[in-house]
Amino acid sequence: MKKATDEADDDSVKHPRETSGLFGHGEAEQTLLDAYRSGRIPHAWLIGGPQGIGKATLAFRMARFVLAHPDPSAAVVQHATSLAVPLDNPAAGLITAQSHPDLLILERTVGDTGKLRSVIRVEDARKVAQFLGSTAGFGGWRVVIVDAVDDLNAESANALLKGLEEPPSRTLFLLVSHAPGSVLATIRSRCHRLMLRPLATSDLRQALAQATGETAEPEVVEAAEGSVGRALSLSDGPAFKLRRQTAALLERLPVTDQRELHALADALALSDPRVFEVALDAINDWMTARLNIVQHDKAKAAQLADVWQDINSVARTTDIYNLDRKPLIFRAFARLAEAARG
Repeated sequence: MKKATDEADDDSVKHPRETSGLFGHGEAEQTLLDAYRSGRIPHAWLIGGPQGIGKATLAFRMARFVLAHPDPSAAVVQHATSLAVPLDNPAAGLITAQSHPDLLILERTVGDTGKLRSVIRVEDARKVAQFLGSTAGFGGWRVVIVDAVDDLNAESANALLKGLEEPPSRTLFLLVSHAPGSVLATIRSRCHRLMLRPLATSDLRQALAQATGETAEPEVVEAAEGSVGRALSLSDGPAFKLRRQTAALLERLPVTDQRELHALADALALSDPRVFEVALDAINDWMTARLNIVQHDKAKAAQLADVWQDINSVARTTDIYNLDRKPLIFRAFARLAEAARG
């Protein structure tokens, strides 16, 4: 499902290409820096972890550093303690302005309806071949960021794979993934994995303070589970209220109060898409916790996995075709009640 910050008309959250700070991923950053200055950096990295924790921010930070310092043996690289690049650096400015000739970004684009498409189109993925077939604009590295590789369909994944198989020298792929295990095996096998963990509470508070200029509410920080993206969504008053309503109904499963369920479904049907995503996150969180409890019971785990797939499949269809959300909520709670009884 989409991130809450993925709405095309949401200007409240900076894009990762505009974000210079990085919190809580010092070890991962050092891994990339050490690999680069060794002169033997793998050409493709799969940066994985939960949504909203800074994976794309790290990818853009790495791209900025490489394009600003194309010689790994240069003194500035060898003595660097992080991937930070001053914002007045020409490469950083071009990246922020989306005009660097040696950086290609694959992400979902806005369709004719004004909403983000549900997948990265094959037409966009095919740009990789053209990008790699041309001479680097500044004669240095060419960097491809895919945010996120989970959004590729079969056709666009195969188009990307062609570029991953035999890239020219001084090419760097940075693939962001919220679910690395589900990425096409042929893509995974060509990437060096770098897994990021949810942010610690102190790092999350700092990241939120930088993003909003305000101190986050303790209740929001706790519910965000280490994700800046989720915390920003929860900071919306209606979002947090509906998340709590959803969580309260989930806690009482398999018993369902039909009056409260109808009230929740009515509210979510009329809510902003970001608010609706927060409620769906609460449902997925409940299923994650439940799966951890029943993981040693293969039958129960398989049943819950089937429910999980069903709910998220219907959620994607509802989003793509802008369908009424109420049937999705009723279906989700019916299936979850079955799983709770099981």
